[in-house]
Amino acid sequence: MKKVREEKTKITDSLNTLLPKIDFTDTFATTNHTNSIEEITNLVFDISPTWINWLFEIRNKIAGVFGLHTEPPTDYNENFEVGSYVKYFKIYGKSAHEIILGADDSHLNFRAIVTNQQTDFHNIKVITLVEYNNLKGKIYMGIIKPFHRIILKSMVKNAFNDETELIHE
Repeated sequence: MKKVREEKTKITDSLNTLLPKIDFTDTFATTNHTNSIEEITNLVFDISPTWINWLFEIRNKIAGVFGLHTEPPTDYNENFEVGSYVKYFKIYGKSAHEIILGADDSHLNFRAIVTNQQTDFHNIKVITLVEYNNLKGKIYMGIIKPFHRIILKSMVKNAFNDETELIHE
């Protein structure tokens, strides 16, 4: 079994309500029946290898030149409730089996949904939804898309925890 796999994004009615329009989606899945949805979200978004932190620093330097947000917002806190943050991303929604993170900027808005689908394998889905606000957003996404997939796959792998597979490795 692959630790992380990319899946076709299924746009449900609830996902459709998260942004006025959806211009880009992807979904990565892993297996974890051990950790809570909060712990899984932190494993994915709050624990980054050095190379990912380095890429975010480069992104912020380049984005700052174009007037995009690079600093933490004034209301930044890590209380893990709606309105607080996980690393760079605001929590927009939270339930027992789903956390909705995201950010809105002048060029694009995005949401990252971490959900536990309660299946035997690849139960944890990390879904990305992006809405372009203008041409700058479309160009930006076109440039970062290859990096986004590599980075997100690596981040989702942090949440992998399948005790049956670990015994057999």
